[in-house]
Amino acid sequence: MTQKSNVWLIKIFSLLLISSLVLGGCTTSATDISQSSSSSDNLTTNQSQVANAENSNKMSNNLPQLEGMAKVELQVNGSPILIEINGTDAPTTAGNFVDLINQGVYDGLVFHRVIPGFVAQGGDPQGKDPQFSGQLGTGGFTDPETGMERRIPLEIKLDGDDQPTYSKAKLPGSAVVLKHDRGVIAMARSAMPDSASSQFYIALEDLPSLDGDYAVFGQVVEGMDIVDKIKQGDRITTAKVVEGLENLKKQ
Repeated sequence: MTQKSNVWLIKIFSLLLISSLVLGGCTTSATDISQSSSSSDNLTTNQSQVANAENSNKMSNNLPQLEGMAKVELQVNGSPILIEINGTDAPTTAGNFVDLINQGVYDGLVFHRVIPGFVAQGGDPQGKDPQFSGQLGTGGFTDPETGMERRIPLEIKLDGDDQPTYSKAKLPGSAVVLKHDRGVIAMARSAMPDSASSQFYIALEDLPSLDGDYAVFGQVVEGMDIVDKIKQGDRITTAKVVEGLENLKKQ
């Protein structure tokens, strides 16, 4: 093989290596609120959305549902934060959250990601173990009955629709019923639409750029001044359902 051929082989190998690193860097952990997508995958995405919707309907049928409204209270830094949970417009997402609170999953968990003017994010069950501090943001709730991580479908209701849309991101933000206004609570997820589990975030400002991509399911109604003071590393001392637990329905 000539020296010129060897040079070309080295160049090709280098390009392949760089490409693999770039693609690997595009994956997002459960801490990430943003997601990346490729327009070149439109055909694959469109073909898979039907299957995803069917899978999500089956998934939703096996998940806790909140039929109506509820209120939960988070104790953070010795002060209460009261959140109204909307099961009318987000029954699966709201049901999952209320169920996890009722099980005590959020007690003692840390806010592992706080970005002023953006979000305060918590809900990783690994937060109870100090040894997992370097991996916070990668965990979800493991159902003790199945031994598997509970995942919920992306659930967003649009104006004029009787039912939410499932498993579809990039919906028109202007048509979303539950928008990212300051003080809303929503589910964090990875790049996959149906990857939310237990991690949530509270919007510290209006975040219209997230509308249509992430599932809002409630609103802080008291204690937003406490939310504004949350620092990274602060913990949820306790979380409890204070109203509407009777609206939680489980299979």
